[in-house]
Amino acid sequence: MEQILIEKLLNAVVKQNASDLHIAVGQPPVLRLSGRLRKLDTKVLEPDDTMALMKSVAPPRAQQELQEHGGADFGFAFGDLCRFRVSIFKQKGHVGMVLRQIPNKLLTMEDLKLPPVCKQLVMRPRGLFLVTGPTGSGKTTTLASMINYINETQDHHIITIEDPIEYYHPHKKSTVNQREVGVDVPSFSEALRRALRQDPDVVLVGEMRDLATIEAAISAAETGHLVFGTLHTTGAQGTVNRIIDVFPTSQQEQIRAQLSTSIVGILSQALIPKIGGGRIAAFEMLVCIPAIQNLIREAKTFRINSSIQTGAKHGMVLLDDSLFNLWHTEQITAEDALSKSNLPDDLARRIANAKRGVFDKPPTPEKDE
Repeated sequence: MEQILIEKLLNAVVKQNASDLHIAVGQPPVLRLSGRLRKLDTKVLEPDDTMALMKSVAPPRAQQELQEHGGADFGFAFGDLCRFRVSIFKQKGHVGMVLRQIPNKLLTMEDLKLPPVCKQLVMRPRGLFLVTGPTGSGKTTTLASMINYINETQDHHIITIEDPIEYYHPHKKSTVNQREVGVDVPSFSEALRRALRQDPDVVLVGEMRDLATIEAAISAAETGHLVFGTLHTTGAQGTVNRIIDVFPTSQQEQIRAQLSTSIVGILSQALIPKIGGGRIAAFEMLVCIPAIQNLIREAKTFRINSSIQTGAKHGMVLLDDSLFNLWHTEQITAEDALSKSNLPDDLARRIANAKRGVFDKPPTPEKDE
C-alpha cells in the first residue's frame, strides 16, 4: 500500500511539475508549485505513514544517519523520469522529509536566459566562477547548464564535488567524474585537495561552506583550473565580502589580493513567480575587469555595485535592474520584484516613477534611473 503511495506522490510531482514534495505528520502531502505550497486532497499522514514513506526511498546509510544524527540527505533516480534530492529529518519525534525534483533534461544557458557573457567566462582556462543566491534560487540548475556546455564543446576533465549529486552528467566531449560527499569522499575540502591530483581542467565545488573549502577553491583557481563554486549570498558585492570575512583579519589582505586575480565572474540569482504561472530568474552579473580587481584588492568593495552599473558593455547587470526589466516587460509583479530586491526602497521609487511615465524610453542597464 505505502509503496504505491510514494510512486503515486512522485508521479504527481512530475506530472504537475512541482519543485518540491513535503511529507510531515499531521497534514496531507504538500507540493510546491511555482513557488507556492499546495496541499494534496489525500489523507492526513500518520507517524506510521511518514516512516513507511521514508523507508521506501531512503538507502540504509541514510536511515542509519537519521537515527544517529536526526537527519540525512541523499539523491535517487525515479525511473527514467527524473531524480530527486531528498532531505529526511526528525521533528517532534516523528519522521519528516522534503523531496526536490531534479529534471533529467539538462537545460541550456539560453533556456535559462543566463547573461550572454557567461558563455565566454566558462571558456576561461582558469579562475573562480561563483554562482550565488538563496536556497532554491536555481543555482544547481545554472551550474549544470554551464558544466553541460563545457562537456559538449571542450575536451576537458571535469570533476564535480556535490552533496548529494543532483544532475547526472554523462561523458560527452569531456570526461566527467562526479563525487558525492559522504559516499565517495568525506568532505568538500578533502575532495578538493585530492581533485587537484586528478589532472582536472574544471572543478565544481557544490558548496563553499567553510574556510578550508574556500581556501582550497581559491588556490585551485590560482594554479590553473577553472573552479565553479556556490555560496548562499545575495549580490556580487555581498559575495566578495562574505568570502573575505571567513578569513582571520591577519589573512584578509592576502585573500583580497588572491581573490582580485582569481575571480572571473559572479552570477547572483533569484527565482520569481512568473505572471501566468511558472518561474523566471533575475540575475546580477559581475565580470571581473581590472577596475573591479582594484576595488577588491583595495578593500573598496562598497563601490562594486556602481561599477556593475557602469559595466553594461562588459555584460554586467545589477539584480535590481534585472528585476526592474522583468517587471517593466510584465513578466513579474511589482511586489514580487521588491521582495527579491537588494535595495527595495530605490526599486519601489523607480517603479512608481515608471508608472507615472518618468522615463522616455525603456531603461537600459547603462542608465542610472
